Amino acid sequence: MRGLHLTADLRGCAAARPVMTTPAVLRSTCLAAVAAAGLSAVGELFHRFTPAPPQGSAAPAGITGVVLLAESHLAVHTWPEIEAATLDVYVCNLGADNSARAETLLSALIVAFAPTSVERQAIERGNAPLTAAR
Repeated sequence: MRGLHLTADLRGCAAARPVMTTPAVLRSTCLAAVAAAGLSAVGELFHRFTPAPPQGSAAPAGITGVVLLAESHLAVHTWPEIEAATLDVYVCNLGADNSARAETLLSALIVAFAPTSVERQAIERGNAPLTAAR
């Protein structure tokens, strides 16, 4: 169950970028980045929220997108009204080390959003020895 969990909090993502507000654009961007990273998409769901953004904001509502990977998952959440997005990439490393692929995927998505600032985190998961259930 060893794996690598990468997150990125993006700020300063222009609300006018289609990747922030158009599900089809976010979907194609994610699927292209997954394929380019050498990972395998096995399912997906992209949802644009319909509630109006905060009063005084001209930005449309954001999107949540998930790509299920044979290796685990990618999740993306956009908030055009505050010019922010979050990225979440988790890959299993049980049969093969997919860490470099996860890094490639995350980096490609950061480029696609063109943020002015990025806060990244990496968590090594499942490194504790596994014990048999009693």
